[in-house]
Amino acid sequence: MWGRFRKAGGRVAHALRPEPRAVGGERPHNLFEAAAVYVVATAEDDQERADEAAGWVSPEALSFGVNELACRAVVALARERGAPPGTVARELLGLPAA
Repeated sequence: MWGRFRKAGGRVAHALRPEPRAVGGERPHNLFEAAAVYVVATAEDDQERADEAAGWVSPEALSFGVNELACRAVVALARERGAPPGTVARELLGLPAA
């Protein structure tokens, strides 16, 4: 059982580990940058840019970054609106109140 936890933790740690410098002095993209570009491109229906951002990091890292961005966005909107995060999340998704 603990082996599975160590294996999963190792994958997360590997996804969060900074990548080495890219060739040519160009800075490599991190998972949060990839997530931000991916979400904006998807919102703007720019499939080419979304595909490019998806190629910057592993699928697992991109998923983690998109999830983190969604959580932060819901919390920020909840604070701005003075509403609970659950209410804001349901409103954003067009779901009925719980």
